Amino acid sequence: MTRQATEPRPAVPGPRSEELLVRQRAAVPRGIGSVLPVFVSRAAGGLVVDVDGNSFIDFGSGIAVTTVGNAAPRVRARAAAQLERFTHTCFLVNPYESYVAVCETLNRLAPIAGQARTMLVNSGAEAVENAVKVARAATGRPAIVVFDHAFHGRTLLTMSLTAKNVPYKQGFGPFAPEVYRAPMAYPYRWPTGPDRCAEEAADALVDLVDRQVGAGSVAAVLIEPIQGEGGFVVPPKGFLPRVEQICRDRGILMIADEVQTGIARTGTMFACEDEGVQPDLVLTAKGLAGGLPLGGVTGRADLMDAVPAGGLGGTFSGNPVACEAALGVFEEIAEHDLLARARAIGTAMRAALDALRDRHPFVGDVRGRGAMMAIEIVTPDGAPDPERTRRIVEGCHRRGLLALTAGSFGNVLRFLPPLSMPDALLAEGLRTLAEACLASAAGRP
Repeated sequence: MTRQATEPRPAVPGPRSEELLVRQRAAVPRGIGSVLPVFVSRAAGGLVVDVDGNSFIDFGSGIAVTTVGNAAPRVRARAAAQLERFTHTCFLVNPYESYVAVCETLNRLAPIAGQARTMLVNSGAEAVENAVKVARAATGRPAIVVFDHAFHGRTLLTMSLTAKNVPYKQGFGPFAPEVYRAPMAYPYRWPTGPDRCAEEAADALVDLVDRQVGAGSVAAVLIEPIQGEGGFVVPPKGFLPRVEQICRDRGILMIADEVQTGIARTGTMFACEDEGVQPDLVLTAKGLAGGLPLGGVTGRADLMDAVPAGGLGGTFSGNPVACEAALGVFEEIAEHDLLARARAIGTAMRAALDALRDRHPFVGDVRGRGAMMAIEIVTPDGAPDPERTRRIVEGCHRRGLLALTAGSFGNVLRFLPPLSMPDALLAEGLRTLAEACLASAAGRP
């Protein structure tokens, strides 16, 4: 697909998308919204093209889903071949080899100490729910400790685990019990400064676990190695290993929610590998199947086997088409060395984003790892600036760059380009972001 010019467009969405939006409003509840309400006709090679013929450089990847691209050849080929054979049987009724093959691959790749087992589900939220089930069954304890700024899903339990109220929790309570929240090691906003962040955040976790909850009641500590919806918060070096040790010393399980960070996104297969952390359970979804719904819970064999027969599973969990797509994802990563590609993208993005920070005082922080980068937008006194963030994102969209926001305060721009994006298109996307930031600084759209 070819790329159009990036001049600001007078109308986004265009007339055909507007027609479809009328139908959407009549058929779909308003609680389901879109970041950029243009209807897609095709997507590949780091571009998304809408029904009006507008093309957008994709810095969102469906929120880290299409990590290997929207139309990766091995994903398409494997899924298409499976559709020719059969669409579904339910693994709980008649098993099939592709489910086992995906589990074997995750067992081999996940940073789990010793023998591992994997179960497959449909989504990240389901992975979180089932990990909590496993943790409670294995430990006989009820409590789950999570962190400020965390996002873990939209179901009743995962809403309870999620930190942000609006729009994820407001009006949906009461929530699940036995959920406790610790401060996240957030260097840019840590009250005493980034140098003290890791130690003080770990001490706060110890205080919560030992004094407030009681370590003997805590089944698991659930953490995103890099927070996603919370604003791509990267904890300082040393914090994750300290969390791991705190858990080990108390017989508490450590669950790494790698739904957004996993499957090559950060330059390693899993983000917790960066500091050699070995969780007891690792959760995957999003990028696992190249756009088809699939998630996984991978954990120590003794923990996963603590749940009796029939206690885990689901009707659609590990659908054979999605499993074949996941095997295609693993092949794409290996064939094209996408771990190295993620690191190269991260290097290019960090240089461009650092330049934005040097030029614009409203860029308060640059953070991330690999192809998971973000900037935090602030006022002159360092407070979150969600309004400027909104204007920059709108400017990106009008210029043909699909960008996403995040953060507890709505003031973070997050960037998740597919690892298949060519260098020239990545550079053009970064130039478009720079143009939108410059326009915001000058008070222009």
